[in-house]
Amino acid sequence: VQLQASGGGLVQTGGSLRLSCAASGRSFSNYDMAWFRQAPGKEREFVAAISWSGSRTNAADSMKGRFTISRDNAKNTVYLQMNSLKPEDTAVYYCARRASSATIVVSTTSWQYDYWGQGTQVTVSS
Repeated sequence: VQLQASGGGLVQTGGSLRLSCAASGRSFSNYDMAWFRQAPGKEREFVAAISWSGSRTNAADSMKGRFTISRDNAKNTVYLQMNSLKPEDTAVYYCARRASSATIVVSTTSWQYDYWGQGTQVTVSS
């Protein structure tokens, strides 16, 4: 399984970006997907996750109402729409695939995800 994240870039405060993560391999639709981020000097933190079916989502409190995760199982792709961006959103954003398939609860913890993309840089200028 390979995950290829894209869509990052430089944007002004209040702007928007949409990140994409394309997955190779089979059975993409059987696994929850998530986005995490890591800013310089900080630990990796949970951003948002979506269930294998797309019916359940979860997002970190600081991002609710601004970030939306979605997926297109026909395209093996998960998205992160980011609106009203702030300088504190500056980080490398990583997509990840859940280790277990067909789960019931969407996880927010990184150790439950076993495949990771290479990351895409998001920089929000003030």
